[in-house]
Amino acid sequence: MTVDVTERLLLREWQDTPEDLGRLYDLYSREEVMRWLGGGAGRLTEPDQAAPRLAAWRERYAPYAGRYGLWAIEVRRTGVVAGSVLLKPLPGADGMTPTDDIEVGWHLHPDSWGHGYATEAARAVLAREFATGTERVYAVVLPGNERSTAVCRRLDMTHLGRRTDWYGGIEVETFALTRRELST
Repeated sequence: MTVDVTERLLLREWQDTPEDLGRLYDLYSREEVMRWLGGGAGRLTEPDQAAPRLAAWRERYAPYAGRYGLWAIEVRRTGVVAGSVLLKPLPGADGMTPTDDIEVGWHLHPDSWGHGYATEAARAVLAREFATGTERVYAVVLPGNERSTAVCRRLDMTHLGRRTDWYGGIEVETFALTRRELST
């Protein structure tokens, strides 16, 4: 199912195909990617872990009927999946319970870094979310992740400093964008 189409990208559901599962494993098994996602917790170590991970994502986001989720970012010109874009309620201080705060995020394969795909994909899901009436969306970045910080800046997100009230108290750099700021 296609979620959004941009000039260069197709944002779609991850599929149970060998190609998608192989790419999912390749992306989420990489230390250079996973170090910025909770310090590496949840890193895939075997290819057969990709299908259960995808099933867990589907189950987690099913109650949201497509509004929130984690989608594949496919480059339209090549058909290669560059990574994932996400939009979801931020988990609270316990690390599990969804809050009313909405997060946008991205996880790109290293071979897709530096092409602006994260910014383009995030803009698309932000525009869709703001169209629902949401007033503010956050991005959270582990300190030191300069690539994601740069994406936040390209999205014109405001840096709010460090916070510890989401993801079980992990300290994160916090950025926000309001609906009004996106439309200007």
